[in-house]
Amino acid sequence: MWEPYKKGFKAYLQLERSLSGNSIEAYLADLEKLTTFLLANDLKKSPADLTIKDLQQFVQWIVELGMTQSSQARIISGIRTFYKYCLLEDISAADPTTLLEAPKLKRQLPDVLSFDEIESIIEQADLSTPEGTRNKAILETLYSCGLRVSELVTLKLSQLFFDVGFIRVIGKGNKERLVPIGSSAIKYLSIYINSTRNHQEIVRGEEDIVFLNRRGKGLSRVMIFLIIKDLAAKAGIEKNISPHTFRHSFATHLVEGGADLRAVQEMLGHESITTTEIYTHLDREFLRKTLEQFHPGFKK
Repeated sequence: MWEPYKKGFKAYLQLERSLSGNSIEAYLADLEKLTTFLLANDLKKSPADLTIKDLQQFVQWIVELGMTQSSQARIISGIRTFYKYCLLEDISAADPTTLLEAPKLKRQLPDVLSFDEIESIIEQADLSTPEGTRNKAILETLYSCGLRVSELVTLKLSQLFFDVGFIRVIGKGNKERLVPIGSSAIKYLSIYINSTRNHQEIVRGEEDIVFLNRRGKGLSRVMIFLIIKDLAAKAGIEKNISPHTFRHSFATHLVEGGADLRAVQEMLGHESITTTEIYTHLDREFLRKTLEQFHPGFKK
């Protein structure tokens, strides 16, 4: 009964929202849980027939399955997106998810690296080797531009505009943005491109990809993660570090330095300012830690 809705929803996510394969699978898995609940409770209802009460029972059902609060919140978000599609396609006249409450999540403050820690990680890259030259360019670019790891691995030579100090980034949902790139990142990217990359045999179809492995293919996200873990360990840094740590640190350092939140939003490619606002919380945490460390009269 729900198969046509699932197919239509999948097409909407692909064509209207331009989501990645992984994101689409996650949304469809959320919808699958709802239909499993309906089957388990013998509720033969279409999307238009479901009420807020039905959905509250569904939420109770996923709670009883032992799902974490973050999983519950994600599933509810997925069902909300499904009903946006239903309204657009006139499948349902009303949205029963409007009053559906998701569990209140405490936003975890991610580990942030200080400027000195970032410098010490970058310094571990060995410029006497081709991989080291590439890795230095990778880290300089990540920190200078605050890129997502997916944006870094798909970065193309044709998107680099060093003469004007910008790169063109293709972000989530194929949205493009122009991001300023610093002189240090330009320097080490140029060294990598002109002294290492131009001597490689490149796999057909990968000629425009900036960062390549030794076989001349684009790097995977996992490879970037391993490179960063290795260099952080060599630098003696024990924080939980991933490529995203560089993005968080980029944004946090900007906010701590007094950057306008809208400018930070633009550079990170956040669709909503609410997503960027986590960095104001990070900033407040930074202020608190500074007071605790340096103010003799400050009590926790």
